[in-house]
Amino acid sequence: MINNILGIIGLSARARKISFGADSVEQDIKKKKVKMVIVAKDSSQRTKEKFTNLCENYQIPIIIDSSIEELSKTIGKNNKAVIGIKDINMVKRYQKEILWG
Repeated sequence: MINNILGIIGLSARARKISFGADSVEQDIKKKKVKMVIVAKDSSQRTKEKFTNLCENYQIPIIIDSSIEELSKTIGKNNKAVIGIKDINMVKRYQKEILWG
């Protein structure tokens, strides 16, 4: 299941429908461009709390899953702990994969 989910994130990255990195994702959340946020489970507690609060305030689903290494490799970048998905269709596919595996 995790490979399918990472595949969906990879597709989003290739379609340029993501933002990555804490600052970029935060800006896009505030501009209401992000439809879902994924935070690596091994990111700092401060990062997890910051994005949990931001997503709560802007009513955006947040997933805390995978490692920084897995997320970074999936999008072809280094050391990225936060990813924002901008495409609602990719978010629906992601949620479907989580629910139905």
